[in-house]
Amino acid sequence: MDGSRPSWFRRWRWPLLAFAVLLTAEVVLRLGFGFCDAVLMQADPLYEYIAQPLQERHRFGRHIVYNSLSMRSEEPDSAAIVVLGCGDSVINGGSLTDNDSLATTILSRRLTDAMGRKVQVLNIGAGSWGPDNCAAYLAKTALPRGRVLLLVVSSHDAHDNMSFKQVVGVRKHFPAQQYGSALHELIDRYLLPKVMKPKTTTNEELGIDKGEEGFNTGFMALKRYAEERGIPFIIYLHAERSEINAGRYNAQGQEILHFAAQNGIRSIRDLDHGARVEELRDNIHPDEAGQRRMADILQPVLFELVQAKLRIGDGEDVA
Repeated sequence: MDGSRPSWFRRWRWPLLAFAVLLTAEVVLRLGFGFCDAVLMQADPLYEYIAQPLQERHRFGRHIVYNSLSMRSEEPDSAAIVVLGCGDSVINGGSLTDNDSLATTILSRRLTDAMGRKVQVLNIGAGSWGPDNCAAYLAKTALPRGRVLLLVVSSHDAHDNMSFKQVVGVRKHFPAQQYGSALHELIDRYLLPKVMKPKTTTNEELGIDKGEEGFNTGFMALKRYAEERGIPFIIYLHAERSEINAGRYNAQGQEILHFAAQNGIRSIRDLDHGARVEELRDNIHPDEAGQRRMADILQPVLFELVQAKLRIGDGEDVA
């Protein structure tokens, strides 16, 4: 049968077949899984790093959008009631959470319906940010005046101080540009780290540096930010897997709760509201059900605080 085919085909059939397989894999990885469409990051001299602005990505079946200020939110609207939602990958959601499934998006939609006017719960954060990153971003960025300042943290944030180590374009989770090939990204970013012993720990790769520099200064900076603007400040303490299993926050979580109590800051404890390990993708990050539960917990609190601010009445100045 092969004798009826041209000699060049017999000579090149296996290379051609290999090329066809690789080309098919490249197309499937790009169109089916969103390879070569990762969220890109940029370094910043004040708050270490942040997502590059004005990105729209389709990654692992999720739609990911960043506005001109690098938030996973619509553009801030000065005519809306604005809640400043800050934090790390828990509030940000990462590439495995669709924008529509974020707690901040759900809250924006629900509060708008409940109040009869537009409410925006802004999503200000990036993977492994600590409170000091958030405070530095707010100090630098002109935003419509917020009615409430919300900080979503986990226990490890108590000592996760900014170190300004170079991570953008260095660590796999902080890419500054896309891979040229989906196959290259699959191998370099996902497969090789699985088979080769990593040179960094998981915390180091994700940018979590639990140093010994003391309690994160961002907690107090955010308290002062809220006080200067006359708005309430609340801390939502998200429970990690080990804490859910233990039924209590670890020593660093207790530090955060102690700080809140000492400074008259309202704290919301995830553990008091039915936190479940089934809602975590890994040791820390909530899945879409976890994002919905976060929204369920925060909705009545934010509604109450915003209503109180509206009764008092204040302006729409830029913060």
